[in-house]
Amino acid sequence: MTQTKLDTIYYTINRGESPLVATAIHSGHEVRHNIRDLFHLTPDERLREEDPFTDQWVTITDSQIIGHNSRFELDLNRPPEKAIYRTPEDAWGLNVWKEELPAELAKESMARYERFYDDVKLMLTKIKEQHGCFVIYDLHTYNHMREGATGPPADPDDNPEVNIGTGNMNREKWAPVVDAFTHSLSSYNYKGRHLDVRENVKFKGGHFMRWIHDTFGDKVCVMSIEFKKFFMDEWTGEPAEEQVQEIRRALEHTTKPVLEALAKVCQPYME
Repeated sequence: MTQTKLDTIYYTINRGESPLVATAIHSGHEVRHNIRDLFHLTPDERLREEDPFTDQWVTITDSQIIGHNSRFELDLNRPPEKAIYRTPEDAWGLNVWKEELPAELAKESMARYERFYDDVKLMLTKIKEQHGCFVIYDLHTYNHMREGATGPPADPDDNPEVNIGTGNMNREKWAPVVDAFTHSLSSYNYKGRHLDVRENVKFKGGHFMRWIHDTFGDKVCVMSIEFKKFFMDEWTGEPAEEQVQEIRRALEHTTKPVLEALAKVCQPYME
């Protein structure tokens, strides 16, 4: 089977041969031209809440979903009624727009939201038909320096370096896959130490994960993997490039044990 690719201005979807899919739906920073001047937030302020560099991590597999536009234009990880940030309460207290977004521009955004979900459903349906069941690494990042660049970091007891969200999956069924991922990532030699990897401490997963589980049921295991921004300066947006690449290698290290666990869990669907 040859790889199929759907590439738009707003997102890229690659369907390869692997039953492992890696996604980076918050990696984008662009905003479309007809709303660019309506933002109250500066590009740097938007970047602070986006997930830069996650698009570099999806290369661990040939099946990929990458968002190109900013979550402040359209948040693909929220349900339709919350996909556009309308009030500061929707966006960490930030005042996103200079004034209320005009209805026709909001409608244009939501048409793109619907197209994205239609295209993802088509892509994942074909992967399910090919492999029986599949695993998704739903890759994100989160901030831990909210009191400023020189302020204290968030309490590490409540903010692991890697949070694995397994919110609404059949956790018992998918235990071999989740456990394989957790063990492999936490035991990886990360520059002479081990990462702090924990489950459902900071986040349990967002709408994208829930929608996939609701759509494909027990034939998919979505892990929402949130890396604390210890690998970058979240206030300037500058990365420690060697750490960005080390995280990619750490994720790549998990793929073999995860796929081995998937094969065992998935066997009944393949018989």
